[in-house]
Amino acid sequence: MYGNEKRSHLISLTAAFVALIAVGGWVSLPIPPVPVTLQTFFVLLAAVVMGRYAVLPVFVYLLLGILNMPVFHNGLAGIGVLMGATGGYLIGFLPAVLVAGFAYEQENRIIRAGGITAATLIIYLFGITWMSYSTGMALTQAVLLGVVPFIAGDALKGIATYIIGERI
Repeated sequence: MYGNEKRSHLISLTAAFVALIAVGGWVSLPIPPVPVTLQTFFVLLAAVVMGRYAVLPVFVYLLLGILNMPVFHNGLAGIGVLMGATGGYLIGFLPAVLVAGFAYEQENRIIRAGGITAATLIIYLFGITWMSYSTGMALTQAVLLGVVPFIAGDALKGIATYIIGERI
């Protein structure tokens, strides 16, 4: 008489993490050209909680943003955001959450920590590559503007995600 409980759980988690990632975009420090937000924390947390299925809320989040729902950082929306300087970071959420999700399906703590680290590096890689291409700036300048200011904060987000993952 009951529905599919696994599917219901997956849908609920997907909706919750879409909302958290969107809210994380509103918690920001507007540092040009890339603001500091909590989006990456919630993307990584989705991977910790949902494993490989965390790609679902990230995909839905990006789709909603493309469809002009104001879910990107500071309420921005539309395909133009993905074409702008920060678009690479947002697109990088997809492969990053897959890597971290697969890592969190393993029991080994080193693999899990490595998954979080690799996911963060993937987001950086996509972000600086696209920033360099879309703005015409040199790759070294993109690293200086799009990675260096975020290392400490992203390290804290990664550590917090790992600690929360150990508690769940």
